[in-house]
Amino acid sequence: MKIVRTAVAVRTAVRAARARGERIGFVPTMGFLHEGHLSLARRARGENGLVVASIFVNPLQFGPAEDFDGYPQAPRRDHALLIREGVDLCYEPRADAVYAEDFSTLIVVNDLDEPLCGRFRSGHFIGVATVVAKLLHAVEPDRLYLGAKDWQQSRVITRMIRDLELPVALVVCPTVREPDGLAMSSRNTYLTAQERAWAPNIHRALSAIAAEVRAGRLTRPGEVATAVRRCLRGGLGRVQYAEILDAESLRPVDLLRGRLVLATACFVGKARLIDNVVFTVPSRAARGTRKAGAPGALSKAGTTGGSVKVGAKRAPRQADSARSTTWRPR
Repeated sequence: MKIVRTAVAVRTAVRAARARGERIGFVPTMGFLHEGHLSLARRARGENGLVVASIFVNPLQFGPAEDFDGYPQAPRRDHALLIREGVDLCYEPRADAVYAEDFSTLIVVNDLDEPLCGRFRSGHFIGVATVVAKLLHAVEPDRLYLGAKDWQQSRVITRMIRDLELPVALVVCPTVREPDGLAMSSRNTYLTAQERAWAPNIHRALSAIAAEVRAGRLTRPGEVATAVRRCLRGGLGRVQYAEILDAESLRPVDLLRGRLVLATACFVGKARLIDNVVFTVPSRAARGTRKAGAPGALSKAGTTGGSVKVGAKRAPRQADSARSTTWRPR
């Protein structure tokens, strides 16, 4: 694996590969890699002739009170993991090379950057969209690989690619989870042992409540948000937001029908953890005369009628069952 530091160097290598007839796959990261990142690299390796990964902790997407200075880094470990996955090129630019002292051009994706994390992380998605645009300009890939854990980010980048007519296909891959269901994140390292044991309740709560929505036992968006908070109340986490929105537009919905995303952000100790479930609720006509069944009692720590329990076991590390989605410019 070759490590390059400048946009000129990565572009030169990519153009040489393209001249040989190879497709280019690109996996952007902030480093401190985990299996979620590696699954993207693996997918890219299977679909492209040249695979490029980037490691860049983007200062533009961090707020003044966030963890930019303390964000975990382990470059030698990351390099070894990327080599293991067959990555050909690692792009590691310096911050002052990405953002000149008088840098003044930002990309704003209106509407999609406002709900969910956007309400609490002012400017975050401006930083995300801007750095992804700059990385795409440097790498010039055919395919860009992102994970579904940050669903809002994937929607923002989808819209940016469409609106700017960027010649890249976005491949959104399923969230990879620990055996107990916790979404993999570099920030999981902030958790104490007690916090780590509690954190899987976030996904258990979302999954249980999504099942209630699909079954028709929760029918109003406000009820869904309240149910998430009630499930997680009294534990080690503090819910920052819980919302159910249209999965593509991220707009509020009046009727819980169609493709939806149920998303939350939760503070667990020093870590701010995000998670979501994307699912489809059929129309009443499609449901026919099937009865929803007796109401399930939502209780604390992500349980529904006692069916989801703290400490419930899952299969070894796996990705969410939702299929990967690919958006291609038209």
